[in-house]
Amino acid sequence: MNQILLYSSLFVSFFGLFFALIACVRVAKYEKSTSDLDWDSIANLTGDIATVKRTIQTLNNRMNGMNSPRIQEQELMMQLLKNQQQQQPNGKMIGG
Repeated sequence: MNQILLYSSLFVSFFGLFFALIACVRVAKYEKSTSDLDWDSIANLTGDIATVKRTIQTLNNRMNGMNSPRIQEQELMMQLLKNQQQQQPNGKMIGG
């Protein structure tokens, strides 16, 4: 029984060491790739991400039918008709 515990703990320790080395390599690669970033680059990336997110949301809304261009055109036409009706005189003369 002692032999099994000894070899299993040795195996687990080598397994943990292996994963720790992989983590160190990944962190070193990440630090190397981000070492030349400055705050202006990060701000530009943030703005680009916000633009892409807004575009994706608009596309998803169009696909789901929530932001249909046809409905917007109909609303604009109704608003234009309402404005034209308010501006036209109704035939009654005032004063006189």
